Amino acid sequence: MSTTSPNPELADDGRTAVTSTGMQSPVATKRLLPSIAVLSVFVFATYAGVIGILLPAQVAQIDPDPVAKVANFGLVSSISFVFTLFAQPVVGAFSDRTRNRLGRRAPWMLIGASVAMIFLLGMGGMQNILWVTVFWVVIQVSMNAVQGPLSAVVPDRFPRSKRGVASAMAGVGMMLGSVVGTVVAAQFVANIGIGYAVFGIGVLVVTALYVVVNKDYPSGGAVVEPWSWAAFLKGFWINPKRNPDFFWAFTARFLFILGYFVIAAYNLYLLQDYIGMELETAAASAATLAMAGLLPTIISIALAGWWSDKIGRRKVFIYAATVIMIIGLAFPLLMPTFEGMLIMNIINGFGFGLYMACDTALMTEVLPGGGTAAGKDLGILNVATNIPQALSPAVAGFIILALGGYSALFVFAMIAVVAAALALIPIKGVR
Repeated sequence: MSTTSPNPELADDGRTAVTSTGMQSPVATKRLLPSIAVLSVFVFATYAGVIGILLPAQVAQIDPDPVAKVANFGLVSSISFVFTLFAQPVVGAFSDRTRNRLGRRAPWMLIGASVAMIFLLGMGGMQNILWVTVFWVVIQVSMNAVQGPLSAVVPDRFPRSKRGVASAMAGVGMMLGSVVGTVVAAQFVANIGIGYAVFGIGVLVVTALYVVVNKDYPSGGAVVEPWSWAAFLKGFWINPKRNPDFFWAFTARFLFILGYFVIAAYNLYLLQDYIGMELETAAASAATLAMAGLLPTIISIALAGWWSDKIGRRKVFIYAATVIMIIGLAFPLLMPTFEGMLIMNIINGFGFGLYMACDTALMTEVLPGGGTAAGKDLGILNVATNIPQALSPAVAGFIILALGGYSALFVFAMIAVVAAALALIPIKGVR
């Protein structure tokens, strides 16, 4: 760590920002916001396209039996979850200490994108569950090496008063990426290998462009504390008693993301086995559902990000998002048809947009020590996104096979988002 006293709010004067470790980063330029959005689009398009279409289609090709494909998809997801659990905080911690002419975040993003591309190019050729699992583990870890340092750019370069808008850009990128990924992947459901290659090449190209366009100050001269494995490992424990807001923010995000992704991760199988569509029709319909939720999501993200900065409040928007999500999740239960799924995606798109714009900003405001280790601490908070997203197929598979079929997924999702809203109540440091 630097011997300089950190002051993350220094960027409010419009000059150089002092980052979480006391090292300097350039204050945000006009091109940084759209750059964050564009890279987020490609990162989350890869997640959505692979998890939502390509990976379940590949698993179903290996063994098309309805019970086997659900079990295998859950198995692949569970194993990848174990290996990727701490990928973001570990990479974030290393990036906080990185001394490189490209800055602290860029080297890790470039390495992650490069490795992800290589393994995505090979993923389509895997013909058994073991190798599909191995490749997917490496891909997820590599993508986390892009996503984690990217999330640290917000507290690095934006003052607290501007983080709602910055978080909204990341949220727009996430939701637009989810739609783009689903639509693109659906075009390659009959040629999965090409689909994987498209995402791999896209992520590397856009990451490289991001690094070139948004150069950080070199960190080669930064003063950091001597390396200690004990101190490094100890840094991943954030004491809930000393940092209760951090703990409750982690819990709330975990539950909300789990509630959202137990449905999103199984859209293809829901359309096949709950609605009754054939594979190619279901893939095309999944793309339609994703597009239907895009406009309300973008509207709500833009509105909530600007409005929450203006009034200085975050939690009220997340509470509203919870109510909206519950209403949306009820429709497939009442209308087990494609139309019911369509209405759910439109309503949930608006609700999830409200959530993403304000929750990401909230996360930057509960960091221990005012953000003295933003890369690591945001990485830990992002585990609350990665764990439920990675676990959702396994959790959904258990619910489907053991707790009442596909309709039970919607009930579980409602319970999860309500629990998430309740977990926000104890947070005192953010309104």
